[in-house]
Amino acid sequence: MRSIIVAATALSLAITALTAVPAQAAAAPDISLTNVKAHLTQLQSIATANGGNRAHGRPGYLASANYVRGQLDAAGFTTTLQSFTYNGATGYNVIADWPGGDPNDILMVGAHLDSVTAGPGINDNGSGSASILETALEVSRQALQPAKHLRFAWWGAEELGLRGSQFYVNNLPAADRARIKGYLNFDMVGSPNPGYFVYDGDNSDGTGSGPGPAGSAELEKVIQDYFTSIGVPTRGTDFDGRSDYGPFIAVGIPAGGTFTGAEGIKSSAQATLWGGTAGQAFDACYHRSCDTSSNINDTALDRNADAIAYSVWTIATAVPPVVVWQDTFETANGWTVNPSSTDTATTGQWERGDPEATTSSGAKQLGTTVSGTNDLVTGRLAGASAGDYDLDGGVSSIQSPPITLPSTGPLNLSFSWYLAHGSNASSADYFRVRVVGSTTTTVLNQAGAAANRNGAWTTATASLNAFAGQTVRILIDAADASGASLVEAGVDDVKITR
Repeated sequence: MRSIIVAATALSLAITALTAVPAQAAAAPDISLTNVKAHLTQLQSIATANGGNRAHGRPGYLASANYVRGQLDAAGFTTTLQSFTYNGATGYNVIADWPGGDPNDILMVGAHLDSVTAGPGINDNGSGSASILETALEVSRQALQPAKHLRFAWWGAEELGLRGSQFYVNNLPAADRARIKGYLNFDMVGSPNPGYFVYDGDNSDGTGSGPGPAGSAELEKVIQDYFTSIGVPTRGTDFDGRSDYGPFIAVGIPAGGTFTGAEGIKSSAQATLWGGTAGQAFDACYHRSCDTSSNINDTALDRNADAIAYSVWTIATAVPPVVVWQDTFETANGWTVNPSSTDTATTGQWERGDPEATTSSGAKQLGTTVSGTNDLVTGRLAGASAGDYDLDGGVSSIQSPPITLPSTGPLNLSFSWYLAHGSNASSADYFRVRVVGSTTTTVLNQAGAAANRNGAWTTATASLNAFAGQTVRILIDAADASGASLVEAGVDDVKITR
């Protein structure tokens, strides 16, 4: 792990259905600590025979890359030794693809293979490199047939500024980048005074650099689930640009991973949480000559190697949910306005169309949809002022065509929505979504308030298991029921999956 912090580019990102993990996901193996440490022994021997390090442009690095590649070739992976130039020296990335899986849905797992020039880099980052190598070899031993396509990577010149991973990402065509739905990064996973950190995909710790791209929180949860299962608490660590996830999140690819600490000092609270010694570095040999085979905590290495395997098996073998019914509103699919003939709204009734943006103390009607051109919107026109076509006079409702649900599940409804209003609104105003079958269930009820609320797309989900085997309709209504107030609402991308 390099010591220079590089800020990741902030991007506006579309939500990716990355890690919906149903029960069909295959059970993960127990990765052999003995095997992982055997790889570390090989990396130590390579460094010892090549001037004491495995740094970029040095013979120890190429020997390390050839060792990893040889193991993978023998296991049936398709490998590439990708070369690049930095500081006048040739560097290499080892890229290994496991045959099969959906080529348009790729899970990548990576670790940097280089050390600093000062030492052999056995924790930083032989530990991550050896752990993902042994996970890849276990994929081969089990002849895994994942639903996603699996790709492993060992990066060069990370210590000089993420040069290898940056070269890889920058040279991928846009279409190939889009096929990578997630990247897991493992850098320093055997620190001698370890912490158990998981990259904070949703910024739930509320500090630092903020969340990763949409989908990163799902990756974080999968890893957290493993540590929870073995009774080990975790804490979030920021996407601060210090490792090879940086180039991936900069182009909107969700990322996650684990980290056991570098030069930072373990606090008393952390020592209480995880054991070890407070007031000392997580890795006192960070970027030093003493980062040798003896600079490893076996328990941390074992736990993290198993967490890597759990994440790979859980995510890559999960069977994607089957779409039962969906509507993106790009064509007319039979929604009915005012289905019960009880609506009272005089303007701004629900309609399907291309919405025009309105603003009043911020965005009110959104002119952009979640996908495509059209959505469901309360009066799609803008008019001369924001209130010309907003919802007025009471309630407007719209109902889907009948939807026949399968008798088995689990069944889930998802949709994107927003409610916007001015400060002259009240709790009498609302946006509501109900599912109507043999019974009626409210799955979302957002009340207004006497405060400005700007429009912003939000995703909602709800279980429809109670309606299995029934024919249902989705009923959406919104109300301006508090007098002269500015109210707008929108819905897009309604989907039911099993």
